Amino acid sequence: MDLEAAGEVRLLQMNELDELRFDAYDNSRLYKERTKKMHDKLIQRRDFQVGDKVLLFNSRLRLFLGKLKSRWSGPFTVTDVKFDGAIEIMGQDETKFKVNGQRLKLYVDGAFVEKIETFCLDNPSLKA
Repeated sequence: MDLEAAGEVRLLQMNELDELRFDAYDNSRLYKERTKKMHDKLIQRRDFQVGDKVLLFNSRLRLFLGKLKSRWSGPFTVTDVKFDGAIEIMGQDETKFKVNGQRLKLYVDGAFVEKIETFCLDNPSLKA
């Protein structure tokens, strides 16, 4: 065995392994940038003002499966809006707590029903 040739081959293998490791690092960085960009695109910017009425999404209702059960509770009143997205809300029993702004949506009082139509689902009469 030629020790010098074996040493050179081993050195080339180590350099090739370093190049593969750097390529994997670059691919990982690019993947993270793309996924962050897609995630940020899906985030909806919600601007709330003090005094707005909002509904709070209750994510813990996933444990109790109910097909028709609403996961929104409220209405709550916005008492303070922080720069970082944290919003302080007050319930009807005057308790205040902070939540993430992504868990809130605006609440609109009243119904917007203008005209109600009814349809009778009786058996139609056959006329010949």
